[in-house]
Amino acid sequence: MTDQEETYGAEKYWFNTKTGKVEHGPQSNWENRMGPYDTAEEAEQALAKAAENTKQWDAEDKEWNG
Repeated sequence: MTDQEETYGAEKYWFNTKTGKVEHGPQSNWENRMGPYDTAEEAEQALAKAAENTKQWDAEDKEWNG
C-alpha cells in the first residue's frame, strides 16, 4: 500500500471481497476492497448494495434501449 492509501480512508471502513470481512482503514490490496464506507454496518452490506445497484442500472438500461 502507498502512503496515500494508508492516510486516505484511515477512519473509514472497507469490505474485503476475498475474505468477506470488514476492515477498519485500508488494510488489504485495493483489488480486494470495496469502499470506503462511513460505518462498519454499511461496509457489511457492500455486496448487497452492489447487487441492488446493478439490478437498478440494468432496468434503466433496458428502458433506455427500448
